[in-house]
Amino acid sequence: MNWGGPIIHTGGGWSAIQFLTALFPPDFSPDFLAIAFKATWQTVTYAVAGITLAVAIGLPLGIIASGTILKESSPWRTPLIASTRLLLGALRAVHELVWAVLLVAAIGLSPMAAIIALALPYAGILGRIYAELLQDVPQQPLQALRAAGASPLRVLLYGYLQMALPDMLGYSFYRLECGIRAAAIMSFVGIPGLGFQIQISMHDLLFSQVWTLLMFLVALIVLVDLWSTRVRRSLLA
Repeated sequence: MNWGGPIIHTGGGWSAIQFLTALFPPDFSPDFLAIAFKATWQTVTYAVAGITLAVAIGLPLGIIASGTILKESSPWRTPLIASTRLLLGALRAVHELVWAVLLVAAIGLSPMAAIIALALPYAGILGRIYAELLQDVPQQPLQALRAAGASPLRVLLYGYLQMALPDMLGYSFYRLECGIRAAAIMSFVGIPGLGFQIQISMHDLLFSQVWTLLMFLVALIVLVDLWSTRVRRSLLA
């Protein structure tokens, strides 16, 4: 590294001006819009599939890590909770971009590489949050269910999950927003999507196309946020 060089790149100001002025107007040509819509659909597909798989993995692990279905007297309770929390920590310790690089090297530029790379760390994050939300459920309704003779499975379904569901869904939707951004970023390793198209446009100095793709990404996040709000309000109504 050249520590004697200038702190600020001398040509950076002109490059920034070129990039900013390309916003007026962005590239809305029919041919490029078709490319942008296809890249957006690919990004959404990876994100939804990845988060769905993450929920499928994280929910059962979160239930186990919360200890809600394990008897207090069971000798396996503490080791099982500790090992599950350790697994969740290991999954979320590795960033999704690192998982993507490893999986691309292992299985190639396949859509499954993007989906699994999203699912693994997000399963660890969701499992941890689900466990905490289940532990924070008020105990009085649960005691009423147990007093009425409900089985542990019914207490879980109609007690823990019923009361924690709005918060669990809200956080899952937030993770979907993060998953869309992550899916776009992972495209920089060569997986098709918004990030891949942004990289191509940047290399060709087509900044107006970059702005168009960024607008599509922002629109995706706004739509997911609106969807999340509607679902949460319907649950709380």
